[in-house]
Amino acid sequence: MVTRQTLLGGRPTLELEPAKARDRGRLLYLHGGGYVIGSPRTHAGLVGELARRAGLRAVSVDYRLAPEHPFPAAVDDGLAAYRELLAAGTAPQDLVMAGDSAGGGLVIATLLAAREAGLPQPAAVVVFSPWADLTLAGATIRSKEGADPIFTEADLRAYADLYVGAGDRAHPLVSPVFADLAGLPPLLVQAGANELLLDDAVRLAARAGADDVEVTLEVGSGLPHVFQHHYGLLGEADAALDRAARFLTAHLGTEHPAADRPEPVR
Repeated sequence: MVTRQTLLGGRPTLELEPAKARDRGRLLYLHGGGYVIGSPRTHAGLVGELARRAGLRAVSVDYRLAPEHPFPAAVDDGLAAYRELLAAGTAPQDLVMAGDSAGGGLVIATLLAAREAGLPQPAAVVVFSPWADLTLAGATIRSKEGADPIFTEADLRAYADLYVGAGDRAHPLVSPVFADLAGLPPLLVQAGANELLLDDAVRLAARAGADDVEVTLEVGSGLPHVFQHHYGLLGEADAALDRAARFLTAHLGTEHPAADRPEPVR
């Protein structure tokens, strides 16, 4: 895997190129970390594994983090990176996106912003354990508290406070479970059964299906938040990454035009 630092959308970006990369096709990745921590470097292993299995050159964006840069800075950076890839000549049908946790929610928010800007959609999207509801309304925020080995409800609330502050936590670009997802490309959602954000994944998939988006939801029994990080150690993680890679590559070459209607008034 060849890695190099570059810029995309005005932000530092890590490029990862597998040894056997396809001639065409790009993966745009947005990392997790509650909008407060994390970087392309902390997620280079996960992104590299997904890129290698898909045979795609990947770019992972170092978007701005809270509390120094609260909402909508991360969405603005995601949109700027996406816009620049298109402007530089990457055809939308050759572009796929992925993200984990907060980065998974940010991927969906980025595509909603792209839709509102009149930009075409990419070929497909994969999100791992997406944080898609910063109002923390999901039932598993409480019911999985003892089963989740990573988070407590207080942890998630602290991240949300730093990212949104006194802003509207039900805003569709903050919490995509409340958005109109019509016009988005095929979506694969993977989550673990033992995580507080399970309901975020389930409700995001349901919202996508209700809005006529092609969506696949996978829930791994007994697995934690972003279990895909445990590739090489956990068979379920390797299998999930293989499925995610196949999903992305199977949709390359598919065009999904931008939706021509705005977000509904809530």
